[in-house]
Amino acid sequence: MKQSHSISKFLYKLIIYIALFALAISIVVPVGWVFMASVKRNAEFIGADINPWALPSNPRWENFTQAFVDARMGEFFLNSVIVTALSLCLLLLIALPASYVLARFNFKCKAILNMACMAGLFINVNYIVVPIFLMLTDANKALGVEFFLNNRFLLALIYAATSLPFTIYLLSGYFKTLPKGFEEAAYIDGCGYFKTMTKIMIPMAKPSIITVILFNFLSFWNEYIIAYTLMDGNDTVSMGLKNLMAVEKTATNYGIMYAGLVIVMLPTLILYIAVQKRLTEGMTLGGLKG
Repeated sequence: MKQSHSISKFLYKLIIYIALFALAISIVVPVGWVFMASVKRNAEFIGADINPWALPSNPRWENFTQAFVDARMGEFFLNSVIVTALSLCLLLLIALPASYVLARFNFKCKAILNMACMAGLFINVNYIVVPIFLMLTDANKALGVEFFLNNRFLLALIYAATSLPFTIYLLSGYFKTLPKGFEEAAYIDGCGYFKTMTKIMIPMAKPSIITVILFNFLSFWNEYIIAYTLMDGNDTVSMGLKNLMAVEKTATNYGIMYAGLVIVMLPTLILYIAVQKRLTEGMTLGGLKG
């Protein structure tokens, strides 16, 4: 009986490890191939006798320079940095007080607000991007301005607004796990509600806040549909990548195309690899009592 239990446990672990290994290979191999292809010359892509898995014979690092400068990927990169930073600032400025109040205080309409936040989790922003575009277009016509479209601040505001439900859900779940004794001690020492939140509770929620920042950074950085609909000129890096891939594919400059893909992908890869443990840990803690 004991031996059969050990065998079944071993087989279970073996299956899990094989599945994880296959999943890792399916992710690592394409990413590695893109990095390898980004320094290849055009001659290494075209031809019947070309091996697509062959290492670059003479790495062409100029592909990154051409993608970054000639294809304006540097400008698109800067636009994405500005939009992502603004989005995160606006999101935290609204979500932190809202989630703290919903988690730690009882007041009228609290249940309704909680229900509204939970309902927002089931709304895919891609389904409402056209109504958002029409609303902003009507606002431009009504006021006789061109402010509400092709505006990086408005794009950042929309990103932050559409990410509020999940962010509030995650942060309020974490705030609920914190002991009330810290707040009571702060009140005894003369701290008001606002000071208690900013000096005591928010610093204690740092793991969950870091998780929110990282998760939303990945979402904002890679977003395409909203930016494509609302922007025309101040393109983000995802839009620039699409244009670059279309142009370079037509010109058969595949190395430059893959170099642009690496430029877009590298920040998210580095960030995720550096903080993956903290990311999953914060999401687990934040969802305990959500």
